[in-house]
Amino acid sequence: MAATMRDVARLAGVSIKTVSNVVNGYRHVTAATRARVLTAIDELGYQVNVSARNLRTGRTGVIALAVPELSVPYFAELADAVIAAAAVHGLTVLIELHGADRAREIEAVGGARRRTTDGLIFSPVALGAGDEALVETELPMVLLGERVFHDGVDHVTMQNVEAARAATEHLLDRGRRRIAAIGVHPGEEVGSAGLRLVGYRQALAAAGIPTDDALLGVADPWHRAAGARAMAALLDAGALPDAVFGFNDALALGAMHELQVRGLRVPQDVAVIGFDDIDEGVYANPSLSTVDPGREQIARTAVQLLVDQLDGTRRAARRVFADYRVVARGSTAPSTT
Repeated sequence: MAATMRDVARLAGVSIKTVSNVVNGYRHVTAATRARVLTAIDELGYQVNVSARNLRTGRTGVIALAVPELSVPYFAELADAVIAAAAVHGLTVLIELHGADRAREIEAVGGARRRTTDGLIFSPVALGAGDEALVETELPMVLLGERVFHDGVDHVTMQNVEAARAATEHLLDRGRRRIAAIGVHPGEEVGSAGLRLVGYRQALAAAGIPTDDALLGVADPWHRAAGARAMAALLDAGALPDAVFGFNDALALGAMHELQVRGLRVPQDVAVIGFDDIDEGVYANPSLSTVDPGREQIARTAVQLLVDQLDGTRRAARRVFADYRVVARGSTAPSTT
């Protein structure tokens, strides 16, 4: 027979009400009690009666995640992390791709699909400063990224400038001085490309190295092929970098491929670092150094903030900057030759 909530309560040594609180994601359950209940749920294979819960609460039990695309590995892995975080709260995630199209992003916030979901985690790209009114909605929502900031909306984002500066400093610490930046969007100030370029410039300036525009590689979209093309363009123009900072891992992997095709050794001739800490980078040859921007933390925090809105426990909108760390691997190993 299927396990019941009563069975879970008995195994965990708690009340049925406590099990219900854990299943529904209420915050006032202690971490230790929540862990016992979740362990009991796993052991018994207990399945939440979603239909009954939804009828009782008036919810669908479905939240949406709207991102630009899944062909960029970061967003695919972010989606996996959001799905896992939502499952802890008994929620299903609907993935929507807006393709960085302005009309589709506006539709993601206020379109008909929002009537069938309880809330939205939204990563806009086409929307930007001045579009704050477009994200004003009664729908529970959490913003991701740095395109739109609104004091009335929960927001989770990266420390783009600081993390990019740390990535560049990592290369400087390896003795590299002619560091190319791949992924530049000319004229962009708000957005990942603009902010990561700021961090790159800050690190060089602090080391007394002027920015060399000949080492700035324009690339859009941030795919592997674009990274390879940008790297090829710099080399063909006579740039001679001794290191490359790819503004995401896909760009860095594309750049590293182009370097190796041309007979340049990584890291002996050119060190390479990326940004995002995607799984693929671990298995590159050499393995790719990168910045972990806190993707798992971003997913867990965004889901929790959305759940707080659904439960009515949110008191004021929050802005959370995820922690980051530099992950050193083979592509920036100290040169011995």
